[in-house]
Amino acid sequence: MGGALWSGWERSDIAPSVILDRHCASPAPPHRVARTPEEIPAGFRPEFVVLAVKPGGAEQAVAAVAPWLEGATLLSVMAGRRCGGLRAAARAAGHDAPVIRAMPNMPSSIGRGVTGVYAEPEIGLVRTMQAEALMRAVGQVAWVEREEQLDLVTALSGSGPAYVYLLAELLEQIGVTHGLPPDTARLLARGTVAGAGAVLDASATDAATLRRNVTSPNGTTAAALNVLMQPDAWPDSLARAIAAATARAAELAR
Repeated sequence: MGGALWSGWERSDIAPSVILDRHCASPAPPHRVARTPEEIPAGFRPEFVVLAVKPGGAEQAVAAVAPWLEGATLLSVMAGRRCGGLRAAARAAGHDAPVIRAMPNMPSSIGRGVTGVYAEPEIGLVRTMQAEALMRAVGQVAWVEREEQLDLVTALSGSGPAYVYLLAELLEQIGVTHGLPPDTARLLARGTVAGAGAVLDASATDAATLRRNVTSPNGTTAAALNVLMQPDAWPDSLARAIAAATARAAELAR
């Protein structure tokens, strides 16, 4: 996710002052990549320290960036890991910083993401607006009132692109199975998913109405939807998938 944000910020002319990533290849100026904390310039005092690592590496990452947390806000894009735990890790490393949590998704890399954001109560208006500007540079922003709501945001939109890609993948596979050339099936599947998404994005009409508008009574679309919308079919499977992802995000907090 850090890479997606980096790509999106580059497209928006937002330049991170320092990127700490031991695996990262050197980008073009003005970005600076540090592969170890020792490579970060002396006296560096950022306003935000963005933490984009796997949840299991949270404590180690906080300890690594702790010297730059004084006067900064910690912006975490990790699933599950709560503000309190991140602040505790910072204090254990001898520093403290208020925390804002954001859960973007992969389309942020092209400026089409959607990000759920939660800020600790003591975060001031200026930092809140700055954080929103950072995330709005890579897409849309939705604030949540309670931190635990980010677990559902993670399941719904953070993981959501994978569900859409699975739909495209299955449409392509089914097309090939029933005799279409692979290139044709891929073109039809990708174009259908991308085109339908573009219409949804461009329209003020809700998804349910758009679905009804393309469903003629007793037509082919209606025949397919009669199968997909059985109680134990698509609606139930998707609801269980979202519940499983939400539960997993909550587990990461423990």
